[in-house]
Amino acid sequence: MDSLTQIILGAAVGEAVLGKKVGNKAILYGAIAGTIPDFDVFASYFTDTVSALSIHRGFTHSIVFSLLFAPLFGWLVSRYETYKDFKGWSWLFFWALVTHPILDAHTTWGTQLFWPIDMRLAFKTIFVIDPLYTLPFLVFLILAMLQKRTSEKRRIYNYLGLTMSTLYLALTFVLKGVAFHKFEEALETQNIDYKQIDTRPSPLNTILWSANIETEDAYLLGNYSFFDTKSIEFETYPKHHEWLGKLKENEKVKRMIAISEGWYTINKVNGKLYYNDLRFGVMNFEKQSQNFVFKYQIDVDASGTVHFIEQEKTSRDGKKLMGDLWQRLKGN
Repeated sequence: MDSLTQIILGAAVGEAVLGKKVGNKAILYGAIAGTIPDFDVFASYFTDTVSALSIHRGFTHSIVFSLLFAPLFGWLVSRYETYKDFKGWSWLFFWALVTHPILDAHTTWGTQLFWPIDMRLAFKTIFVIDPLYTLPFLVFLILAMLQKRTSEKRRIYNYLGLTMSTLYLALTFVLKGVAFHKFEEALETQNIDYKQIDTRPSPLNTILWSANIETEDAYLLGNYSFFDTKSIEFETYPKHHEWLGKLKENEKVKRMIAISEGWYTINKVNGKLYYNDLRFGVMNFEKQSQNFVFKYQIDVDASGTVHFIEQEKTSRDGKKLMGDLWQRLKGN
């Protein structure tokens, strides 16, 4: 999830663990702990694109990381804070650290929660930014902060924020199930044979859902809004995996395919080869759009080294996405 949401979650968890004893300092340290797992983004400054993608939401988003570093942070804080309870501070840091990847596991990218086991947990029920999750949570956290440390209202407000956000997460599973069923119905009605379906919410909401459907030689992309009145339409994107040729045996290419869980297409533009990660769809709702959220040029230098060069997005792409998203969300 986005940094603000993780700060709020960490702060609320910190308050739940130690708020009664240390007041707003529990919120402060919980907020700090809630941001720590995302420090892995700095890996992009020191390594190549594929390695950085592999690292992202890996070790720092695992239970192992929380178990190892919570006592360290707890010890450091207990050394200079007036409240000297090492166990209490360690407990705060553990829960603030571990709830971060648990929440991220609900997004499309997911987390390697059980690192070093090579398994990415991704429920794909919520977008990385969802105001319906974050804003009520923030309101209750602010209300809690305004109360005295020993106030019963403080605990009530904080637990209301935690409860409402958790219930919303649970609701997203129900909404995902309904959307999945609608996609299945549409495929059956249109007599489309397929291998597997992958569904996810569209940006900023859980009303409009997107699906990737794998067939023998292509992927189908479709969208469904709970306000739709017409049947679901699917766009066909040929796989063209064969265009990789011998590159498919390259270790970096294999890692990229593993990262995208096999959901990718290859296309050529002006003699250049592009790798499209389908898990996050396209940046607009145009027919046969090739403006994928994650699109990489595959470049092979003179030494034979393969480089994945991410294609940057512009503010114009973002504005168009917001406009298209609002129109499509209202129904087809």
